[in-house]
Amino acid sequence: MAIDKDLLEVVLDAVRPSLQADGGDCALVGVDDETGVVTIEMTGACAGCSLSEVTISQGIERVLRDNVPGVTGVRAVM
Repeated sequence: MAIDKDLLEVVLDAVRPSLQADGGDCALVGVDDETGVVTIEMTGACAGCSLSEVTISQGIERVLRDNVPGVTGVRAVM
């Protein structure tokens, strides 16, 4: 099932203010439509933060899975 990239960007835009409040952000790198895995890059203060894995798994991934059909997971690239 193909993931709606426009919806994905809208949902990412909704979580960005929380990241930006702490001096960070994220950028969409790619989407694997076969596995449903979204790849993002953490930027700014989030790039080196020890809590970025928690932010991804319990924040960004949860929101994307709940709001974008087909998303099964999120992984980060550095």
